[in-house]
Amino acid sequence: MSSNTATPTDFGPELRREMVADRAPWSTTLLAGQVLTIVDVDGNQAVDFLAYDAADTGIAYSAQATLQGQDSVYLTTGSVLRSSEYEPLLTIVATDVDRHDTLGGACSKESNTLRYGFHTWSQHGCADNFLNELSRYGMGKRDQVSNVNWFMNVPVDPDGALGIVDGISSPGLSVSIRAERDTLVVVSNCPQVNNPCNGFNPTRAEMIIHAGTGSAS
Repeated sequence: MSSNTATPTDFGPELRREMVADRAPWSTTLLAGQVLTIVDVDGNQAVDFLAYDAADTGIAYSAQATLQGQDSVYLTTGSVLRSSEYEPLLTIVATDVDRHDTLGGACSKESNTLRYGFHTWSQHGCADNFLNELSRYGMGKRDQVSNVNWFMNVPVDPDGALGIVDGISSPGLSVSIRAERDTLVVVSNCPQVNNPCNGFNPTRAEMIIHAGTGSAS
C-alpha cells in the first residue's frame, strides 16, 4: 500500500547519495527546500531519526507538538514535523508506505535489558548511534529528543497498548521529507535484533538528497 504523491524527479537535481550500513549512524544538514529520500533498500528495516534547527539545536523535533498538529499518531504524506514551539522543521512530501511510527522510541541498552533480559546489555542500540553522531556537533545525551521511526510498524491497540510487529515496508520503498528551514538530521539505521522491527536482521538504508524545486514554505 502506498500514499506516494511524488517521484524523485519532482525534487530537483540529485545532490548526494549515500548507503548507510546496517546498524550504522548517519547525519547531514539539509538546507531549506532540499529533500531527503530515505530508501529501505532490503526491506523491513526501521530507520530511527532526529531533527534539529541547524542554527539553534535547542529547537528540536517534538513528537508531542507534531501529533497535536494532526489527527493521527502516525506520520504520512503531508505530515509536518514540528518543534516544541510548533515551528515546522520538515514535511513529508511522499511515502511508499501508509504510515511511520512516532511512539516506539529508540532502542538502548537499558530498554533492551528491561524488555529482553540482561543478556542483551552488550548489544549496540540506537541511543548509542545517536550519541556518537550528536557528539560530532558538540551535542550530548541532554540533546537527544524524541525520535521518528521511519518504516517501523507500531500498532496502537484500543486500550492504548503498543506493539512492535512485522514491518509494512518492502525492498526499495522510500519516504521523502522536505526541509522547511536549515535542519540537522541524525539517523540510526536500527540495530535491534530482539523484536520484528528489522525482521530480526538489520539491513542497509540509502540516503538521497535532492536540491528541491523552490523555496520551502
